[in-house]
Amino acid sequence: MEIKNIHIGNIIKELWKEREVTLERACNFFQCEEEEITAMLNSKSIEADRLLKWCKLLEYDFFRIYSQHLILFSPKSIRKYKGKRKTSKSSKAPVFKKNVYTKEIIDYLLGLIREEKKTPQQIIEEYRIPKTTLYRWIQKYN
Repeated sequence: MEIKNIHIGNIIKELWKEREVTLERACNFFQCEEEEITAMLNSKSIEADRLLKWCKLLEYDFFRIYSQHLILFSPKSIRKYKGKRKTSKSSKAPVFKKNVYTKEIIDYLLGLIREEKKTPQQIIEEYRIPKTTLYRWIQKYN
């Protein structure tokens, strides 16, 4: 799976075939015609409410793919280097205390090291992975 350039329709299509969900079931679930299902499967992006329905139908969290992308490729925040992140008390947005590193992220990062595309130090700096976490992964998965 390509984490940097996400084509969500292709990812859904692969899992859909793997789970052997019929086109008829998908049409009934979405209450739409076959052409709309085909269009979604060929689409690079899908509206959030439709993606949520695909998550439910295929029992898979497709939003996590985007979360992984953010963890790996979001720009470095200036606030992080000026001290602790300040959270607005008036914000109603949920605050997440910690990143969740999935197996795909770990495999991707360790693959960069194995293929000698990046050094552990480069990964620590570029992706802001804690040093102890990265070395624990190297020990555990190599």
